[in-house]
Amino acid sequence: MVSQMTKEELRQIIESSVENKLLELFGDPDEGLALREDVRKRLLKSKAAVDRGERGRSLDDVARRLGL
Repeated sequence: MVSQMTKEELRQIIESSVENKLLELFGDPDEGLALREDVRKRLLKSKAAVDRGERGRSLDDVARRLGL
């Protein structure tokens, strides 16, 4: 029952439901397409910056800021 859930449990259920619905509606329009090498390098560079904490915010940080 929703009234007995913690905020974290409710957040996880909502997050999962939204993600599943979006995938159902839109899928992956790029599925099956080749990834250009320059795009791949840019994505890896961006991911490395996030991993080092130079970019982005963690989901936990965003949820905390929103009081979830």
